[in-house]
Amino acid sequence: MNRLSKENSAYLKHSIDQKIDWYPWSEEAFNTARKEDKPVFLSSGAVWCHWCHVMAKECFYDDDTARLLNENFVSIKLDRDERPDVDRRYQIAVADMGSGGGWPLSVFLTHDKRPFFGGTYFPPEDRAGRPGFKKVLGAVIDLYRTKRDDIALYTDRLVNAMKAGPVTEEELSETALDDAVKDILPVFDALHGGFGSAPKFPMSGAVEFLINRYFLSRNGPAGYAARKTLESMATGGFCDQLGGGFHRYSTDEAWIVPHFEKMADDNAWLLRNYLSAYSVFGDEIFREAANGIIAFISNVLSDPEGGFYASQDADVTPDDEGGYFTWTEDDFRKALDEEECAILSMHLMHERGTMHHDRSKKVLFVAMSAEEIAAKTGKDAEEVLRIIKSGKAKLLRERNMRQPPFIDRTFYTSINGMLASAYLRAYRIFKDMSLKEFALRSLDRTMQTRFVDDRLFHADGVNALLDDYAYLVEALISAYEVTGEISCLERAERTMELCIEKLWDKDEGGFFDTDDPVLGIRIKGIEDIPHPSGNSICIMLLLKLHFITKNDKYFRHAEKALSAFSANAKNIGIHAGHYFCALDAYFNPLKLTVNALPSSSISGAVLSSSVPYVNLSYGEDMGRVTPCIRDACFGPVDSPEGLVKFIDEKYGQPDRVKSYESAIGLKEAEHGKLFDQGSN
Repeated sequence: MNRLSKENSAYLKHSIDQKIDWYPWSEEAFNTARKEDKPVFLSSGAVWCHWCHVMAKECFYDDDTARLLNENFVSIKLDRDERPDVDRRYQIAVADMGSGGGWPLSVFLTHDKRPFFGGTYFPPEDRAGRPGFKKVLGAVIDLYRTKRDDIALYTDRLVNAMKAGPVTEEELSETALDDAVKDILPVFDALHGGFGSAPKFPMSGAVEFLINRYFLSRNGPAGYAARKTLESMATGGFCDQLGGGFHRYSTDEAWIVPHFEKMADDNAWLLRNYLSAYSVFGDEIFREAANGIIAFISNVLSDPEGGFYASQDADVTPDDEGGYFTWTEDDFRKALDEEECAILSMHLMHERGTMHHDRSKKVLFVAMSAEEIAAKTGKDAEEVLRIIKSGKAKLLRERNMRQPPFIDRTFYTSINGMLASAYLRAYRIFKDMSLKEFALRSLDRTMQTRFVDDRLFHADGVNALLDDYAYLVEALISAYEVTGEISCLERAERTMELCIEKLWDKDEGGFFDTDDPVLGIRIKGIEDIPHPSGNSICIMLLLKLHFITKNDKYFRHAEKALSAFSANAKNIGIHAGHYFCALDAYFNPLKLTVNALPSSSISGAVLSSSVPYVNLSYGEDMGRVTPCIRDACFGPVDSPEGLVKFIDEKYGQPDRVKSYESAIGLKEAEHGKLFDQGSN
C-alpha cells in the first residue's frame, strides 16, 4: 500500500502510482522496520530534480525493483524541500561514506534511523562506473543479514562524526575581512567568472561580500571578481535569456549549459546580488538581469493573491533534459522571420550550447553581442538591438506555447521571507510601487498562514527551522524600513525572541538549525549551502535590531555568534561568504536615524543608498537624518542632496569605469577568447 496520496508534498504525490510500499518520513515507518526487522531505504529528492525523475522512471517503476524493496525493506520517500533538516543530516552521512552528495539521495538506515550505506543516483543496471540499483539492494540485504554487529559499530562512528566539536572562540578582528578576500580570490576564474571549476554555483554570499568590500575599501580585485562573475552568469545559458531568472547551476565552467531547474531561493539571492551590483557599479546589464529575475518570479513563481512558490522543475519529461528551454535551428526558422533568424542565431545560438543527449538542441546564451553583430553585418547597432528585442519576444511567445515544466506551488516560510526582502530591496532601487505592494501582501499572507498560536511553521504541519525564523525576521525588518510601521518592527522582535528561545546555543553561542533533533543531532553551521546561512542572516539582524531598539542583548548575541563561528569561517573561506558580510556589518555599519516621514524625499534618499550595512530607525518628523559611521556621529542633514553629499564625502563615489584588467593587473590579450564568436 502506497501511503503518499494524503501528503502535502507535490514530490511525494508524484510517487503515488509506483508499486513500492512508500511511507512518508514518520515514526510509523521506523516502528514497522523494528517490528519486521528490516532495514530502511530512504530516498530523498525534490520535484525539480532531473536525476530524481530519471531514477524513478528507471528503478521505482520497475516491477522487480519494487518487489525487492517491498519484501526486504521499509521504504521512505522524503521531500528535501519540505524536510531540509532530515535531508541535511543524511547528506552529511553519505558524504562521510565517500559517496559525495546531491539528489536523489539514496541511503539505507537501521530501524533507529542510523545510516549505514548510501549514495545518490543509481542506474537500474551497472553503468558508467555506477553499480546497478538491484545489485545494490542485494548487497545491502546480505550486509544487513550477516554483518549486523559491524553495522552497529559503523553507524556509531558516522553519527558521532556528524556531531559538532567544541567551538573555538576567537577575538574578532577587522583584518579578517581582508584575509577573507585574499582567500576567496585565488579560486576566482578570471576567464569565465565564478569560482572553482565545473560544476559552478553562483556563491551569492561571497559575491555580495566582494561587492561590499569593493564599495567600502575600493578593493579592485574584489570588485572585478564580483562584476565579472555577475556579467558571465547573466550572458550565459545559466541565465534564461528569454524568460528571465536563473537555473540552479552550470554544468560547465563557462556558465553555458545549466541544470535546468529554477529555484526560488537561488533567484532571491541572485536578485539581491544584481541589485547590489547595479547600485554600486551602475552597469545596465545588472539592471536587466535583476528585472529578468523579477519577471520570472512574478510570471512563474508568484501567487496573484500574494506569496511565492518554491520551484520550477528542470524538465517536462526525464527523457528530454531541458527540452522546454532548448532550441533547434528549425525552431528558430519557424518562429522568426529571415532577418530575425540570422541575427538571433548569431546572438544566442552556438555549438558550445549543444545538449549532450540531442545535438540538434542548444541552450541559448549570448555568443555575440549586439555591437559585434553590427560590426560583422554592417547594420546599425540600434537596429540590431531592435531586432534582438523583437526576436526574443517572438521566441518567448513560442516557448510559452510548449507544455511547461511542473511548478511546485508550496509556500515555504523561508522562501517567502527571502523573496519579500529581495522585492523590497528592488523597490528601494527601482521605485516600482508594485514590488513593494506585492512583497507586503506576501509577507502578510505568510504571517497569517505560517504563524499559528505563537508557533512558526516551515510548511503545513512542519515546524519552523532556523532559515524560516531568519528570513521572516529579515522580511519584517525590511518592511519596517520601507513603511516605518512599528507593527512590523514589533513582529520582527517577537519572531527573533522565539528564534533565540528555541534555537540559541546557550553554551557556545550561535543558532541550531532545529529544535527537534534528528538522530539526536542539532546542526549549527555557518556554511552557505548554497544560499547564505541562517546564522549569518541572524547575526546581521541582531545588529540591526540592536541599533533600532537599543537593546544590548541583541548586540551581545551577535558578537557571541561572530566569535563562535570565526575559526570555522576562516577554514571554509568562500563557503562562509555571508558570514564575512556579517563581520563587515559589525565593523562598518552606517547608522541613520531618520527623523522624517517614510514617504519623504529624504527618506527616499536613505532607502536608495548604495552603502552596504545600513541600519535605519524612524523617529519624530523633523525633516532630517542623523548619520553615524561606526561610533562616530555627525551633524544632521536635511535634504536628499545633503545626504548624497555626506555619503560621497565619507565613502567616495564608486569608480564605475575602472577596467577589469587594471583592477587585477591583466591585459585583454591574457584573457584569451572564450570561444570563436564568429562560428555558429
